[in-house]
Amino acid sequence: MNKIKVAVIGCGTIANTAHIPAYIANPNAEIKYFCDINLEKAEKAVKEYGVGIAIADYHELLKDPEIEAVSVCTPNNVHSTITIDALRAGKNVLCEKPAARTYTEAVDMQKVQHETGKVLNIGVVNRFNTGVNIIKKMIENGELGEIYHVYVSFRSQRSIPGLGGAFTTKEIAGGGALIDWGVHFLDIVMYCTGDPNPQTVTGQAYSKLGRDMKNYSYLNMWAGPPNYEGTYDVDDFVTGMIRTEGPTITLNGAWAQNIGVDEMYIDFLGDKAGIRLQYGADFKLYSAQNGALLETTPKFNAANMFQNEIDAFLACIQTGEKLPSHIDTVILSSKIMQAIYDSSDNGAEVKF
Repeated sequence: MNKIKVAVIGCGTIANTAHIPAYIANPNAEIKYFCDINLEKAEKAVKEYGVGIAIADYHELLKDPEIEAVSVCTPNNVHSTITIDALRAGKNVLCEKPAARTYTEAVDMQKVQHETGKVLNIGVVNRFNTGVNIIKKMIENGELGEIYHVYVSFRSQRSIPGLGGAFTTKEIAGGGALIDWGVHFLDIVMYCTGDPNPQTVTGQAYSKLGRDMKNYSYLNMWAGPPNYEGTYDVDDFVTGMIRTEGPTITLNGAWAQNIGVDEMYIDFLGDKAGIRLQYGADFKLYSAQNGALLETTPKFNAANMFQNEIDAFLACIQTGEKLPSHIDTVILSSKIMQAIYDSSDNGAEVKF
């Protein structure tokens, strides 16, 4: 079987920590191009991994008939444009999360996927997480009973990434804490509860602690260093409530808060049992049996979720299987996040 020729567009952190190593580890894949507008990054990838060709213009690789699969690992502002161009060039696409800056851009991507019939998956990698899939099966099997509410917390003390850079510029990122961190948490909730359609959304987004950039105190800044001449116009705290055809969902999220405790978890509340999932870690099951309250910490062998994601992407190109990360499913998260921002801007509930 011939290897699937792959191109990676955007050679930053997520490409180097997740996509590239996973492609290299898959025996059915061959990276032919590394592309970045900063050509030095692409050239560094060629040198480090010992494969591929470095280019700066992604249009070049789209002309190559050998390329079947493309990973879009760029800033959010070009997700839609590059993905649509790639689909129309006959390429299958794995686009990093979020799908796009806005729901409208995500819908445009979905429309072109339907027109072309090529694969368009979004990098909601937790759908390939072992623990998350165990929780999903437990819910489907009725072990928690009726899931009537889910509470989401993604809160950190002072963790604004790259102050004044792409992450904190709305024109580039589309938003802050919600679109960067919240997309993962919301997507886990939607996936585990069967992707229920949202009915109403109310929310409020705040841009408070990072606005006075020069006086913003922090311990570290992974996407830094700060650019004090740059822009900060995104949310560093967000709260919201979503009514769905299934459970209600409430959330509190913060890149930055004046509380020195990180709280990164999801609570699934059922009428038979409940689960608290610590993001990126294990989960606990709380239940009652024979008059006793039980607390259980399941143990399991967790596979690398990024490898699972890439392997599934490559396989579905050949089999035609529609993955849980397909744009048709994941677009619900874009719809909810847009509604939270719209509700905040307009001071009113959004109804669908």
